[in-house]
Amino acid sequence: MAKTIHTMIRVLDEARSVDFYRKAFGLDVAERLDFDTFTLVYLSNAETEFEVELTVNKGRQESYALGDGYGHLAVSVADLDSEHDRLGALGLGPKKIVEFNRDGALLLARFFFIEDPDGYKIEVLQRQGRFK
Repeated sequence: MAKTIHTMIRVLDEARSVDFYRKAFGLDVAERLDFDTFTLVYLSNAETEFEVELTVNKGRQESYALGDGYGHLAVSVADLDSEHDRLGALGLGPKKIVEFNRDGALLLARFFFIEDPDGYKIEVLQRQGRFK
């Protein structure tokens, strides 16, 4: 079976993106590989082996167009409400908490979205059910 190991996104400002992912999700630089025309920065934490790979193309000045094909990256947290409060206090602008309910019971998920400095959407889910 295949094992999911990382996702890659292109970012404009390495320091700004590393700072965001560190503050928001506790991801730190696991490895940084510098090449002539680009840099790869792998971010991870102790929760999972899955990494976020930031690709920084040197000399690029304009923001990337995310298009209409990109959806989101998802992370799970133990306490959604406190994480929402923490991210808000950091000034990172989490959106409102949403609940998928049916007949008064939680059907699937509680979550909110946040955007990184380049506009990538990240879904933050309460750990429960299929979202461990």
